[in-house]
Formats: sequence, structure tokens, C-alpha cells
Amino acid sequence: MISQKQILIVEDNEINRMLLGEILSADYQVVEAENGLEALSVLKERGDVISLILLDITMPVMDGYTFLSIVKKDPVFSSIPVIVTTQSDSESDEVAALSHGASDFVAKPYKPQIILHRVASIINLRENAAMVNQLKYDRLTGLYSKEFFFQKVKEELARHPEREYDIICSDIENFKLVNDVFGLPAGDRLLREVADFYQSQVGDKGICGHFNGDQFAILMERRCKYTDEMFMEATARVNALPNAKNVLVKWGIYSIEDRTIPVDQMCDRALLAACGIKGQYGKYFAIYDDRLRSRLLREQAITECMESALREGQFEIYLQPKYSVKEERLSGAESLIRWNHPEWGLQSPGQFIPLFEQNGFITQLDQYVWDRTCAFLRDWDSKGYPQIPVSVNVSRADIYNADLANILLRTVHKYNLPPSRLHLEITESAYTENPGQIIDTVTHLRELGFIIEMDDFGSGYSSLNMLNQMPLDILKLDMKFIQSETAKPVNQGILRFIMSLARWMNLSVVAEGVETDEQLERLREIGCDYVQGYFFGKPMPEDVFEELMKKTDREKTGGREPANYNNIKEKQTNETE
Repeated sequence: MISQKQILIVEDNEINRMLLGEILSADYQVVEAENGLEALSVLKERGDVISLILLDITMPVMDGYTFLSIVKKDPVFSSIPVIVTTQSDSESDEVAALSHGASDFVAKPYKPQIILHRVASIINLRENAAMVNQLKYDRLTGLYSKEFFFQKVKEELARHPEREYDIICSDIENFKLVNDVFGLPAGDRLLREVADFYQSQVGDKGICGHFNGDQFAILMERRCKYTDEMFMEATARVNALPNAKNVLVKWGIYSIEDRTIPVDQMCDRALLAACGIKGQYGKYFAIYDDRLRSRLLREQAITECMESALREGQFEIYLQPKYSVKEERLSGAESLIRWNHPEWGLQSPGQFIPLFEQNGFITQLDQYVWDRTCAFLRDWDSKGYPQIPVSVNVSRADIYNADLANILLRTVHKYNLPPSRLHLEITESAYTENPGQIIDTVTHLRELGFIIEMDDFGSGYSSLNMLNQMPLDILKLDMKFIQSETAKPVNQGILRFIMSLARWMNLSVVAEGVETDEQLERLREIGCDYVQGYFFGKPMPEDVFEELMKKTDREKTGGREPANYNNIKEKQTNETE
């Protein structure tokens, strides 16, 4: 028995849904949704089997026009025909529906025979058009359309089982910028030029296809090892095209080993490889492998659960102690984030922070860290512990938030703390991106009473002139810089010069990553103010750090167990990062 075609009815009125269901149920399988938002969920679950959508315009939550706009922008669902149903049969309503992408328009009350004929006609038209399109070239570029490219590749692989082939897919990273700045006609001209370039390079030795937007695919016989130089040259030649405006092209390669895999999946894997290097400077191509697939799937899994993880309290604050070199005692801490996932276990920041910086979630996470850190400070104060400051990270994305100062002020005031208790660490590389805005923002924060630290100093290429312009309180020397410099003879390296520079600028200096007694002695010799690192303690949960606070408090009140760094190191050996 041939399965019935499925029709999605999107209508908030239950009676109207019942009427349409009765009209259609004899010939079709009917699926229902009460509004546009619910209909989108249905499409995500079963959009590949929906043959047509009957859509009401006036609905709560999400109306029909909004639903149409979203669906027609989605390449997965845009080909599903939509018939709009409405109480009005005015010409303006019909034009509005058609302009939003509807295939047809019917007025209420429903006339069963008209509904059935129009539904059958449009479904047949869609199916016939799909068959015809498979036999046509892409109208914009003249290359094979996606469906016919798949078919041609399948035929080529079957015809030459002895040959080795690769699928190479390209993606223009900043193509949307071309359309936004120079207009859609310029973007279309660029795509045609890129298509001509690819076809000229491939000739009769391969197959070229144009997919959605700026995505192209090529099947080529494998002839040589791929190198950055090859794709750098190809990028240069693309940028030499008349309508190219400093475009960035990323290529992904799928080496065909298993020919039982559908061609569309082969292309998906090549495109995954290309997408995996977006935003990576100097990276022109990537070859798909299982490791890349695992990484991308992992990133997708992280992205999908990050917001619920924040709501559920899976993110935890760890604190790494800082010590005064001169006084040899606990003088502060740095707040660091860890993700204690119920299935994955404890995750270090390197596994999720770079991804959060890319997708913008880092701003929410930073604000969570600021709030929890201030809560700890308030709790410690109430217990009478020494009033030490704690450093928190301010990400690059935070700097561009116009409300940053107010958010930070509200946070410290919420816990009745002076701003000086919260040290703000801004990474060195952020200072070079937009100096004017950084200077203005940092100046304002410092005027409000926050202590500003330049984090990771020595890891990049900040100019001394920029350092001189920046309103700072503390230089925090990068861990690798410290380890490298302290390994050199005393009369070599620039560590002593950096200390002299800091003294001239009235800055305190914190050294990160101190792991040995030799490093500590070198830093003591040149006058470093504060140190942190595994030599003193790894990042630890708040309750463990509070034990250090108690020791510091006992020392202050004359207890016998001082919290200096000569006798607490052994207490931290069992703590994990």
C-alpha cells in the first residue's frame, strides 16, 4: 500500500482544523499545529515528509506571515508549498500572502472541492518541478544544480571504480558582507565569476556544482597532496576577479573511500570541514576525518546544552590563590570557571570558553562569574576573614557592551562591596583590537573604583605606547612568558626590564604559572609583587579556598598555623584543576 502524503494544517481555531481535517483525511494524512511556532517544531521533526502546508494568517504566538518568512529562508523547508487560508478574499491580502512566498490563496468558509483540487494540483506541480529541476543547470551560475551534481557524481564513481576521487566544497566566509555592502546584484556577479573560475580550473577533468548561496562543490580525481600554497593561490585568484572584495574562501575536502555513502553526505562532510575552519586566520583548507566530525559534534552538543547548564548550576567557580612575595602570605585570588556536567564530568575552560567566545554566550557566563564571586566575598566578610580582592575575567565581548559599567556596579552594590574588591582582568590581545573604545571603557571603570589588570602580558605584541595610554593598576605576566624568561640566565631576557617599566608606571606586577622554587626566587630577586601558580595551589572549589582563608585568619589573630606559601603547598597536592 502506498503511504498517504502528509499535509500540515496550521490554524488556531479548533473547528476550522476539524473542518480541514475532514475534507483532506480521505486522501491525505493530516498533521495539525495551533500556531506558527508549533508548526516550526513539527517541520523540524517531520519536514522531510510534509507535502504541503495549509496556513492561517491571523494566529497568536506566531502569525502566518512570520512563519512564512522563516520557512522560506530555510533551504530545508523552503520548497514545501504553502496555501494561505483567511477570512478575507481581498486582492491586497492575496498579494501579501503570495509576496511572502505562499503558493496559493483560499478564502474561508472552505469549499471542499476547491480545497481538494488546489491541494492536489500544487502537490503534483511540486513533484513534477522537482523531477524537472534535477535535469537542469543552476540558473545563476550555469553549473550543475545540487540534485543533478549528486546524480552526475554517482554516475562517475560507478563508471570508474578503479580511480580515487575527492569532493572539494568551498564556502565564501564573508559573502553576506559582500551582499550587504555592495548589494545582491554584485553578490550574484561574484558567484557567476567564481563559478566560471572553478569550471575553467576543472575543465573536463571533474564535475562542478553550485549549492545554496555561496557554496560550490567539485568532484576531482585525486592527483596530488593538498597544500596551503595551492589554496592560497586559489584564494588570490578568486580575489583577482572583477567583483571580488577581499573575500575569504574556505575549502573542505572529503576523500572518497567508502562509495556506499550517499553523495549528499559526502558533500555535507566536505562542507563541515570548510565550516570547521571559519574564523581561523591563515587556515585555507581542511580535510574531513573522524576527529573533525567528533570535534564538530562535540561543539554542537556543548552549544545545545550551555544555556540549560547555566540555569541548572552546572558551572562552578574555582579560585586560584595569589600570594604576596614580600609578605609571603595569601593576598587574593582569581575566579575561574569550570563546568561540572552530569554526564561529561568536570570540564576545563579550554574545552568550552573558545566556543562561547565565538557564539557570544561568554557574556552571560562572565556575569554569572562576577555575581558568584561577589557572593563569596560577601560571605567571607561576614565570617570575619581578611578582606582580600578577587580577580575576574572581562572578555572582549563584554567590552563592547554599552551597559558594562552599570552591570558591574549593580553586581558589587548588590553585595554591598566596594568596586576595588573586584579586580577586572582584560587580556592583552583585547587592547589591540579597538584601542579607542577599550581606553574609554577601562578609564570609566577605573574612575568608578574598579582595579584594572592587563592579563596575559607578554603573550602577544602590545605596543609600549598602548601600554602607556592605558589606565592600568596591575600587569599580570603570562604563564608561558614567566616560564620562558625564568629559564634564561639572569643577564638575558627582558623580565627585569618589564619590572623596571612597571615601577616607572606605578604598576603592581603579578606573575602567573609559577611552578618551581627557582622561578619564585628569580621573581623575588627582581621585585615581583604577587605570584600564583601550581607551586602554591591549583584552582580549587570555594570550600577548599575558604580553608586557606581560615588559616590566614588564624595567622592574623596569632594562631600557630600561618597561611604562608611555605607550609600550605603540601595541602594542595590532591586538588585538581
